[in-house]
Amino acid sequence: MSIASGGASYQECGALSLAFNTPFQKTGEDIMIRRSIILAAGLTACSVASVQAAVTAEETRQLGKNLTPMGAEMAGNKDGTIPAWTGGMKTLPPGFDPQKPHLRPDPFAHEKPLFSVDAKNMSQHADKLSDGLKALMQKYPTFRIDVYPSHRTAAWPQYVMDNTAKNATRCSTENGGVSINRACYGGYPFPIPKTGNEVLWNHLLRFIGHSFAVHQTSRLVDSNGSVALASENKVVNEYLYYDPKRTELEGDFYWRYKHKTMAPARMSGEALMLVDPIDPIANKRKAYQYLPGQRRVKLSPNLAYDTPTPGQGGAATMDDGSIFLGAQDRFDFKLIGKKEMYIPYNNTKIMVDEKNCSPEKALLKDHYNPDCLRFELHRVWVVEGTVKPGIRHTSPRRMFYFDEDTYGPGLGDNYDASGKLQRVLWAIHTPMYEVPAQSSEGYGAYNLNSGVYVVSSVYPGAGLFPIAPQDDRAWAPEALVGDGVR
Repeated sequence: MSIASGGASYQECGALSLAFNTPFQKTGEDIMIRRSIILAAGLTACSVASVQAAVTAEETRQLGKNLTPMGAEMAGNKDGTIPAWTGGMKTLPPGFDPQKPHLRPDPFAHEKPLFSVDAKNMSQHADKLSDGLKALMQKYPTFRIDVYPSHRTAAWPQYVMDNTAKNATRCSTENGGVSINRACYGGYPFPIPKTGNEVLWNHLLRFIGHSFAVHQTSRLVDSNGSVALASENKVVNEYLYYDPKRTELEGDFYWRYKHKTMAPARMSGEALMLVDPIDPIANKRKAYQYLPGQRRVKLSPNLAYDTPTPGQGGAATMDDGSIFLGAQDRFDFKLIGKKEMYIPYNNTKIMVDEKNCSPEKALLKDHYNPDCLRFELHRVWVVEGTVKPGIRHTSPRRMFYFDEDTYGPGLGDNYDASGKLQRVLWAIHTPMYEVPAQSSEGYGAYNLNSGVYVVSSVYPGAGLFPIAPQDDRAWAPEALVGDGVR
């Protein structure tokens, strides 16, 4: 694992540092990781400099050279199992129909798995598996991951790459990492992240597009293997932060989301709107619900943090969406570093293979069908979240593993107050090569205690597709009344 460093180097702190091995408890097994302990009077200054130092001009010049435009290592790994980034996928594969952008052909349909990992051989791959994947393999003998050749398909519009380069020196966090300043705009805010909060902001502001829609379906599978439709929604997203016609954010909110529920019948006509701010201290999330039985729109401030997600049967919380969603103010986030891991990637097959990956065939008892879920080896940012003193959360410790190239797909492990792993999160990756952008909106959550799992938008036909931005009248809370009429 390569530990991220900031301004002060180990050489600069030389006489003050002492490296030693420390046991670190991970789900029942002790592993040894390298930690640096800063000694003597210079401890605080050296430590703070290495974690919080601003990005230097020299570091910024590496973007587009040794680093990709988003700050990932451009080179492949030494084993050749992770390729170099060469610009990503921008060429439309044969069969792409612009009239059906949610049904993107799989450019890697011809490939076969290199190998599979399950409970029998997971010890051979332990360093590249999250604790959550190991736990699923130990709990369910039929659970496995199929590992395919790695492809770094991430690509972005030129304006996003240009703004990311500008953000490297103009963007900063505020309020202890919880907020970002108004200078950030139109690109990844921290292409050279120094803190856990900066990695989380890159995840929250990953480029998916400016305005897009999706037919979102969530299904719940109980411990007996019974499948229930949790919710079927028509969803619209808009990232105000990525409006290509602007050069700065108008207002205080970077993202807005709304959906109209179509099914099941008891929920039909319900509607939800979320609007998230760049400064959750000054402006809390705005959440509105329309319930047909009440015939009014109500402000729902509790639709955040560890509140169970509506329409997912209690299997996941609001801040579990796409591994993490919402404000960062209840946790301290520590950037552990980077490592190579197996994560869901280039999962286009799921979105188009109706024959083999329909909900009826994909949702097995205990877990999602391994035949449908492609894993690849990629470098990931590793971030640990621990709940702040005096704050309560159903998952007081969380581990995040975000793809280095896109900050979207990856894995998450949630632990309860006793330190026991209780929930395993995963988010897929599908290249939207016609934009170009990367979708990581399809995700799932396993509850290890109850044996229940939920999968959202990981089905044929559930791909995102760009749409024209809606005017502000469509985003007024009262507009939910019209959206939600049965």
